[in-house]
Amino acid sequence: MKPILEIQNISKKFRINANQQPYLSLRDSISNLLKPKFKTEDFWALKDVSFDVQQGDTIGIIGKNGAGKSTLLKILSKITPPTSGKIISRGRIASLLEVGTGFHPELSGRENIFMNGSILGMRKTEIQKNFDAIVDFAGVQKFIDTPLKHYSSGMQLRLAFAVAAFLENEILIIDEVLAVGDAEFQKKCMGKMGDISKSGRTLLFVSHNLIQLKDICLSAVLLENGKKIFYGKTTEGISMYQNKLIPGVVELKNAIRKGPEQSIFKFTSLTIHNEKNLKEKEPFKIHFKFTVTQKINNLVVGVLISDISGTKVVEIRSNQTQTPLLIDKAGDYSLDLDFFSALKSNIYSLSIGSRSKEGMLEYLPDLCVIEIKPETTNEANIISDLTGYFIINSNWQLTHDSL
Repeated sequence: MKPILEIQNISKKFRINANQQPYLSLRDSISNLLKPKFKTEDFWALKDVSFDVQQGDTIGIIGKNGAGKSTLLKILSKITPPTSGKIISRGRIASLLEVGTGFHPELSGRENIFMNGSILGMRKTEIQKNFDAIVDFAGVQKFIDTPLKHYSSGMQLRLAFAVAAFLENEILIIDEVLAVGDAEFQKKCMGKMGDISKSGRTLLFVSHNLIQLKDICLSAVLLENGKKIFYGKTTEGISMYQNKLIPGVVELKNAIRKGPEQSIFKFTSLTIHNEKNLKEKEPFKIHFKFTVTQKINNLVVGVLISDISGTKVVEIRSNQTQTPLLIDKAGDYSLDLDFFSALKSNIYSLSIGSRSKEGMLEYLPDLCVIEIKPETTNEANIISDLTGYFIINSNWQLTHDSL
């Protein structure tokens, strides 16, 4: 059986200015016509990427920022053409790459469903068949005949996802747009994508949330500097990706940050000590750095650990074992957390947050994935096969009662 998608030696080149120029007035622009042209250079966002996708595959696309993930999806969605190489598709593609893509702000939600469905190659009868399910999933029944420009970004995202997910395209492509949705909506979308994967449709999914990828995708493609360096089982791809990150240092630059717009608190650095060799029944050490712009009398910093389905397993807050932290003036601070983990061997997601007596200061969800490994003894391997999340210390005494 032929693959539903064949990606054959795809490359994408962009031409960029070697030195960016400041804003110029019209007079400056005219005078610059007589000057030598600025130097340009070629940037290869993708270079000779090839892999096949079988019908029903669920594939996660992973890699650092700038690795070429979004560029690959835009080429697959025919938003931009490749510089070289070709793609053979044997099914209709629905894509959700950016909130509002393929929607018109002046049209109502109802009109946008039919317009976007048509753009995705759906017949009117197919759209009508799924119309009620789309509206119900998006939760916009009350506003279905209201122009889209009056929708919040969250409402637009729900509608866009519902259209892409419920129409009967053979291939669904999703970029990391779900990161802007609330936790309840993300969980709802994860459930729907799980249903899609079980239905035999093909799914390609980009996300920095490795927990989501592990839960949804059976295979993973790892990109690095525009090149494919791995294509295989998701767990192996995630492991290779993590091994290429700076050991223990969690990248915060592009992290999702929730909290007040003008928060007086900001996390600047997070390091997990011994991150590559975390084992059952061994202590954790996490080093935080943060900056504050004013005095905080009752600062509380916390760590939340969740499982691959998003279930909160354990939360540790600084005020559990000591009084709230006192920040007496603006500046940069460091904070060390030591705790003993009773977690079983598994893969978990780690989030961090801070709050004061007045409320939440900052919350960074699903910052990174941590792997707790089993102890090396055979007994530990037996323990790891048990159900549940924790290894609880207990004493058992055996007495041989004589007859």
